[in-house]
Amino acid sequence: MKTWTLHIGANIKKDGVFFRVWAPKSSSISVCLVEGKKKYHMKKEEKGYYSAFVKGIKAGSRYFYLIDNDKLRPDPVSRFQSEGVDGSSMVVNPYEFNWDDQSWKGISFEHLIIYELHTGTFTKEGTFEAIIPYLDYLKNDLGINAIELMPVGQFSGERNWGYDGTYIYAPQNSYGGPEGLKKLINSCHNLGIAVILDVVYNHLGPEGNYLSDFGYYFTDKYKTPWGPAFNYDDAYSDEVREFIINNAIYWVKEYHIDGLRLDAIHGIFDFSPKHIISDIRKAVHNEGKKLDRKVFIIAESDLNDVRIVNPPYKGGYGVDAQWNDDFHHSLHSLLTEEKTGYYQDFGHFNQLVKALKESFVYTGQYSGYRKKRHGSSSKHLPPSRFVAFSQNHDQIGNRMKGERLSSIIGADSLKLAAAIVVLSPFIPLIFMGEEYAENSPFQYFVSHSDPELIDNVRKGRTDEFASFNWQEEIPDPQDAKTFLRSKIDLNLRYSGKHKEIFKVYRTLIRLRKNNPSLGVCERKNIKVESFDRVLIIKRKLNREQTACIFNFHNKPASIEVKLDTGTWINLFSITESLEHTIVSNGSVVIELDKYAFLILKKLK
Repeated sequence: MKTWTLHIGANIKKDGVFFRVWAPKSSSISVCLVEGKKKYHMKKEEKGYYSAFVKGIKAGSRYFYLIDNDKLRPDPVSRFQSEGVDGSSMVVNPYEFNWDDQSWKGISFEHLIIYELHTGTFTKEGTFEAIIPYLDYLKNDLGINAIELMPVGQFSGERNWGYDGTYIYAPQNSYGGPEGLKKLINSCHNLGIAVILDVVYNHLGPEGNYLSDFGYYFTDKYKTPWGPAFNYDDAYSDEVREFIINNAIYWVKEYHIDGLRLDAIHGIFDFSPKHIISDIRKAVHNEGKKLDRKVFIIAESDLNDVRIVNPPYKGGYGVDAQWNDDFHHSLHSLLTEEKTGYYQDFGHFNQLVKALKESFVYTGQYSGYRKKRHGSSSKHLPPSRFVAFSQNHDQIGNRMKGERLSSIIGADSLKLAAAIVVLSPFIPLIFMGEEYAENSPFQYFVSHSDPELIDNVRKGRTDEFASFNWQEEIPDPQDAKTFLRSKIDLNLRYSGKHKEIFKVYRTLIRLRKNNPSLGVCERKNIKVESFDRVLIIKRKLNREQTACIFNFHNKPASIEVKLDTGTWINLFSITESLEHTIVSNGSVVIELDKYAFLILKKLK
């Protein structure tokens, strides 16, 4: 099969560097080298491309493009912005890194246990390489087998969630750039950890966004809440689509990334005969086959539209899975009793039951929050098509003060949340620090330089919380203290309630991995029952049978559970009074403390 190579940007050849850029708006383009201040005129090609081969330069050379002898701009396909979003681009040799993960073939999607983290706040140093010493903890102490990095494309300043990136091919300089990211991924693979990268294909951030000086990357036909929408279906969109699709392949090929999480695809607008998401999925899957590696696509969407994960033969985009906000909202509203904002649509116990049975809760009924009918039925889709969580960067960070669940609910409820997520039939995701009830919030932070932009961000945060009726003072996103408050302290897991919560997470993960029926199952092998506020999930896989009982009452509950005749053992429970072995003649009475759970397994 033909090997993929990046044909845009700065690419090293035998005797120099070949530069190619899409700039249909310009009448002339030149490559300007920083060292020696030399300028090289670029030859115009078809469809608005310009190219030039410059002899004698190599990796490390810094350059700009000069547009119409007027505007000096970084490369839209820059592999490294060592000086930030307004500085020069750097030539990078993608083949000089010494990878030693050649035996890595990836992890089957249904076996993933994902740990989402933000590079800047996961460690004191806030770099890719600083994560490496903690990989053994994540894999062997906690038990996860995949990390998901929030976006790493170059953004302005040094503090940002990553969704304001403007150079989607360039790993953030303050995180350690290309070299640091490759070291992290290589180390992950050597420990058996897959790496998922969050990418943003709906918009670009405001500072350092010079793509419109080159070409028709954006469109006025559609609007996103965060900035101009990418042009996926209007004039000149072929080259824009190629720019994005190549980026997806680029992460898989040059950085050995195992999966991409597509941010907020409800902000991707495309009425082409073939949706850009479908093209991205196809390209990434094809590249994975060429490389003989398991590679996947996860989408984030609040549309509850099954076309995203439906297979192509059913008219879908064929994405491997999507985040399930309905599951989160159902669980969160039950545990916190919050009823503002989008939580006004939730809070009923039967909604969590439906989420476990069908994935989506809103499948076409009226949503009071949206003031319209919402969603489509997902009950025909396997649970492996959905990622479940009780916390993530959005659901924490998009609160006014960025409080984690550990600041809102008690320890018993935290353990219950852990159990329902880790033992759900979906792909579980844990947000950094969740596993030991981190005290620090995760707040929204930026480090822009434009005063007007900073004021707009502050105003935008205020407007965002209007529907929640929260009265607290909003942390200033621009203040470095907001960023520093959001750093986690992994040492907390050694003491007090943090140690207790951590023990629960690691035990649950171990049970999920060691008992296949506690992982992803087909819907036909899962039976979800409920009695008042007690939830029971029974599963059969091959000859293995398990039953998980969860009490969402704020008081003890006694319930008769029907089980196959035989001997059932107590795999795990936080109710110490329960016996280790239960013998059943068709049913057994289970007594659970408030917010407690019990995991049973039938002996063969």
